[in-house]
Amino acid sequence: MLTLLASMYLVTQALSSQAEPIRVVVTGAAGQIAYSLLYGIARGDVFGKDQPIVLVLLDIPPMLPVLDGVVMELQDCALPLLRDVIPTDKVEVGFKDVDAAILVGSMPRKEGMERKDLLKANVAIFKTQGGALEKHAKKTVKVLVVGNPANTNCLIASKSAPSIPKENFSCLTRLDHNRASAQVAMRCSVSSDKVKNVIIWGNHSSTQYPDVHHAKVNAHGGEVPVYDAVKDDAWLHAGFISTVQQRGGAVIKARKLSSAMSAAKAICDHMRDIWFGTKEGEFVSMGVSSSGNAYGIPEDLIYSFPVQIKNKSWKIVGGLPINDFSRAKMAATAEELVEERDTAVEFLSQ
Repeated sequence: MLTLLASMYLVTQALSSQAEPIRVVVTGAAGQIAYSLLYGIARGDVFGKDQPIVLVLLDIPPMLPVLDGVVMELQDCALPLLRDVIPTDKVEVGFKDVDAAILVGSMPRKEGMERKDLLKANVAIFKTQGGALEKHAKKTVKVLVVGNPANTNCLIASKSAPSIPKENFSCLTRLDHNRASAQVAMRCSVSSDKVKNVIIWGNHSSTQYPDVHHAKVNAHGGEVPVYDAVKDDAWLHAGFISTVQQRGGAVIKARKLSSAMSAAKAICDHMRDIWFGTKEGEFVSMGVSSSGNAYGIPEDLIYSFPVQIKNKSWKIVGGLPINDFSRAKMAATAEELVEERDTAVEFLSQ
């Protein structure tokens, strides 16, 4: 009798310890970034190896047949954490009760398209998606905007979901962060995990400022500042910066397609850090809401700052000394974001 009761108790404990599935929506789910991303999410690389997942795949109606193929592939992976896959073209289905939203889909810039026309098209998309988050998602939802222009699209989505804390919205600059770390690592002949605390300031555009004044390289058993490890200030002030700023274009020129594998990896890095936090003494780059109190950056922007994350909440790393070289570049990318914001908000009110 005791053995039976003990067995029943163990079974009950095992069942109660199983985590409830979380709902994760990915937009633009039939695209190439999502194709590289979904497997990593579904196998536990982002939200944990014991966290069941319901994946919601949202895309436009013409892409539904492609989504059916993606669903079949995810099913065929036989991933134990993947409890359900829901393809849809309806925002009210896509954003219902989601715990995390990864907004990959956006209107790409087409040949001959003016930047204001690109902004107008994306305002319409992210106003709709923000409104759907407001109406259907959990108020605790964490929203990552990937689709470009990511910073301003993120701002529009946040403004369109006023009851969801603006701190829950962020945009992807982790790809730029990873690119900068990799460039330094290659220059120093170390693995990328030996480089920490690079910073991407500002916009995910060619005005972004990759800054290594506060970064360290672990080489020969000790940490040294990047400038001391690289020993080439001219490269760090010019070639390094332009390489990171223009890396996306270089990939397109070589592949004839935009970054997908590296973008998917960066999305996983970004969301995993939100869920589990950053390492002690380290910070990462993330586009987040500016209050106007950090580093002189104007308020009401989504601007990439160095952040530390704990308990799913980010905090801008304050008090870093900023020299004149850095401040000028930080201001230039802020000016671009202010211009984007003002144009986008004008469209938002129409």
